[in-house]
Amino acid sequence: EVQLQASGGGLVQAGGSLRLSCAASGLDFDDSAIGWFRQVPEKELEGVLCISRSEGSRYYSDSVKGRFIISSDSDKKTVYLQMNDLKPEDTAVWFCAAKIKYCSSFVYGYMSWGQGTLVTVSS
Repeated sequence: EVQLQASGGGLVQAGGSLRLSCAASGLDFDDSAIGWFRQVPEKELEGVLCISRSEGSRYYSDSVKGRFIISSDSDKKTVYLQMNDLKPEDTAVWFCAAKIKYCSSFVYGYMSWGQGTLVTVSS
């Protein structure tokens, strides 16, 4: 069974940094893609970043380019999201999700989801 555990959220002031982690188990980590999504009340899940271990590629939405960095550690089967220069609009529950091989910004295709971790950015 594929399981993902997201962690690292918290309260931070605008301009600050957090590092989120997504620990994965039960999947071929090196043949997967791990995406980060965020959700605020009454809005759809938004795909923000993704790393494809299979393809060796990374993708960033325009809203976080230059601020966030996604990386992975194959030994720990963990994906990291370094969040820098945080803005109030980044406030959301952040989820990591896994799919086979290639990245996608859409919910469809992601087979497993973590529980989410809350990021709150104060102004």
